[in-house]
Amino acid sequence: MTETIKETREFQTETKQLLDLMIHSIYTSREIFLRELISNASDAIDKIRFESLTDQSLLEGNTNFEIILLPDEASKTLTISDNGMGMTYDEVIENLGTIAKSGTKAFLEKLKDTGAGSANDLIGQFGVGFYSAFMVAKKVTVITRAPGQAKGVRWESSGDGTYTIEACNKESRGTTIILSLTEEHCSSEQPAENFLDRYTLQKLVKKYSDYIRYPIKMSFIKEEKPRDAEGQVIENAPSTQTTEVRTLNSMTPLWTKNKNEITKEEYHQLYKNLFHSWDDPLEVIHSKVEGVVEYTTLLFIPSHAPFDFYNRESTTGIQLYSRNVFIMDNYKDLIPDYLSFVRGLVDSPDFSLNISRELLQHSSQLKKVGKNLEKSILKSLESMLTKERSKYETFWKEYGRAIKSGVYSDFQNREKLQELLLFPSSQANDQLTTIAEYVSRMHEGQNYIYYAAGKDRSSVERLPQMELLKEKGIEVLYLLDRVDEFAIDALHEYKGKRFQSISKGDLKLDGINDADADQETDKLAKENESLLKAIKEQLDGKVADVKISNRLKSSPVCLVSGENSISLSMEQILSEIDKTPYKAQRILELNPHHKIFTVLQKHYQKDPSSEAFKDYCELLHGQALLLEGLIPEDPVNFAEKIAVLMAHSSDK
Repeated sequence: MTETIKETREFQTETKQLLDLMIHSIYTSREIFLRELISNASDAIDKIRFESLTDQSLLEGNTNFEIILLPDEASKTLTISDNGMGMTYDEVIENLGTIAKSGTKAFLEKLKDTGAGSANDLIGQFGVGFYSAFMVAKKVTVITRAPGQAKGVRWESSGDGTYTIEACNKESRGTTIILSLTEEHCSSEQPAENFLDRYTLQKLVKKYSDYIRYPIKMSFIKEEKPRDAEGQVIENAPSTQTTEVRTLNSMTPLWTKNKNEITKEEYHQLYKNLFHSWDDPLEVIHSKVEGVVEYTTLLFIPSHAPFDFYNRESTTGIQLYSRNVFIMDNYKDLIPDYLSFVRGLVDSPDFSLNISRELLQHSSQLKKVGKNLEKSILKSLESMLTKERSKYETFWKEYGRAIKSGVYSDFQNREKLQELLLFPSSQANDQLTTIAEYVSRMHEGQNYIYYAAGKDRSSVERLPQMELLKEKGIEVLYLLDRVDEFAIDALHEYKGKRFQSISKGDLKLDGINDADADQETDKLAKENESLLKAIKEQLDGKVADVKISNRLKSSPVCLVSGENSISLSMEQILSEIDKTPYKAQRILELNPHHKIFTVLQKHYQKDPSSEAFKDYCELLHGQALLLEGLIPEDPVNFAEKIAVLMAHSSDK
């Protein structure tokens, strides 16, 4: 029904409560209002485009769809206009009065409960996002006309519990919204929230609505002083005013095109624009999924990790869009932390959004998208490793530690992740090797994958525990990163081959070591049983056991940990992470073929309680600690014993 008399209507009782919720609780940033109003304008144009497929008369000869922003500093108003469907008098009451009409406790509870039902239906109603305008405006005026209507409708409210509505003249179809801004939102002292500033508006459109499919144009008055023949400004002459119109958005989302229509350069430029990067991405992952959940994803693996990547709280870098409208930046729950280096976006019409479009409800659809993204990223990395090894090693240098952290944090994808791991090794020279490549080079009869942990390659290669393995030509993986042992411990085995630290328990060389060598070790251990017991007693509290070593060749001594204990290197890592001491079960192994062992035997046979025997025990233990990168408990005493031993040697 068309009215000609101006009406004043009251909102329902709950409306003030709802407006307070909209302004203070749902929206975290006031600039969101512009996104909401532009999205509503785009929806209105979508609607008339669809309806006109069966009724061309609705277009009234105007097919140049557009959204216009008009900032006016003189009146302190910001106007947003569209030539979409527009509304009749009754539709204005229905749509802009939705909150009043539905202003019940149940509706308020539905707004507060982000998990209740699908909020897409709510967002589709003009009156919901529309009320975000009151975050920045002291008065909102709406002038609208539906196609075919003789009169337009004027709606106005200050958000104080009432609104007015009346018929008015409006030549063109569509909707115009006039925001009379509050002082703080048109002040040049706060440029970030000066919504009359054309650069601020341009920035917000670029941020939130760059890929709206219709042109978003800004019309503004430009004042210029006349210039003389030499091009100099004539200061005292009156200014001339011209109207300038500028298109603010790019309109066509790159990710909606077919992949074969997009150049590498276009992908790279979009990445730089979206994420303010100076260099090209290392990899681009672009896919479209149709089915129960429809979405398009465009992901990038940056060429370089941020300098603080491993020292900050994880952010995924994933942007969310719904029907090309920006919803959220850095959404954290879509992909796991260990893939947080991935940047990109996901655009889906099926996202279940809450009332503000700022937060996504946790839904089975969203979880499915997340799982598919994770699968897509891992598949891309597998392909890179297989087909572009050099490129993958570049990736590994930047993000390998993140993948290794995924091995112990993501049980479901552990088998996939283990195939992506790279390590230096004793037979790979300066190259990196996968675990699969290591296994392919294993000796016949070798049942274990051997590894050694240390701060760098050089320190690992000098470990006395490496001596026997080097002699037999058995490859050893080098774990040089703090997270490596966590990853290996989480894997436990690889396709039936268990991992074995060269500094933990027995080397387990069954099938490789000759029986004679093992028998000799057992024989020497039995022959020197009392000596080993005496050394253990001398080092009581410092080592759990003392043994004859089957792994030493040139070094006199080494320190290993028990089979069911943490390793010595893990002990050091854990002590740095948590000051509570984590102690490995320490076992001192002696080389029975070294000269020092003969000296120990002599001193023990002469007098097991002598200071000389005790000193040798302490010195061997201290030496073993130093070889592991550990400091003797009493460095001063250790140094004094060395000095005494050196002096004694010089006297001979």
